[in-house]
Amino acid sequence: MNPLPAAPVRLLAGVCLAVLLGACASSPASGELDPEALDTLPRYNRWMFEVNDTLDRAVVKPLAQGYQAVTPQFVDDRVTDFFGNLGDVVVLTNNLLQCKPEAALGDLTRIVFNSTFGLLGLFDVATALSISPKHTEDFGQTLGVWGLGEGGYLVLPLLGPSTWRDTAGLAVDAFNIDPVWEVHNIPLRNSAVALRLVDRRADLLRSERVVEGALLDRYTQVRDAYLERRRSLIHDGNPPPAPRRFEE
Repeated sequence: MNPLPAAPVRLLAGVCLAVLLGACASSPASGELDPEALDTLPRYNRWMFEVNDTLDRAVVKPLAQGYQAVTPQFVDDRVTDFFGNLGDVVVLTNNLLQCKPEAALGDLTRIVFNSTFGLLGLFDVATALSISPKHTEDFGQTLGVWGLGEGGYLVLPLLGPSTWRDTAGLAVDAFNIDPVWEVHNIPLRNSAVALRLVDRRADLLRSERVVEGALLDRYTQVRDAYLERRRSLIHDGNPPPAPRRFEE
């Protein structure tokens, strides 16, 4: 008897793990957002935030600045578009899991056009020709759509802001859906992961200059912005209004 394919088995195991973690979530995916209440590990989270910030300033940001300095804008854009096309596979899968057939069809159209006319995704022709808008979906959002709560705010090593639910979703996306992690050549896969990380960090440099120094408590600002954005993404930009509070 032939064993089951590895990828579906990993996906099923990942989904089960994510659901188990999400079932332990303490807050619903809708209703009022209370970042302070969700920050159940404030001492650890602040410490890890400082560690990540130190590593970013000492290693990741200089690498991104060096990459940006030596990489022509045309090449930088091709790298971004290539990984963006691979990321659309993750988006497509999660739109299907969220029962959004119209959005999923748009994602599939993007992948087909960009992988063919866009030369394996090096050019984002789907956006340039207004064929289909680019969506942003991941398994953390899928769990939220399914009704699982955040389970608390969590700062991950190197990866930064997350929640228990989004951490489980990240694991499912990375090891079961993301084409980059399906590359069997380990040196090539690790190089691709590192290049994508540096490219994404380089893309943030321009926007970072605008707000640099404007935050009084960076930890709180980053936490609140992350939680608000995730809530908005789960509800496709239309989160439910917070319950009205009546003064006594």
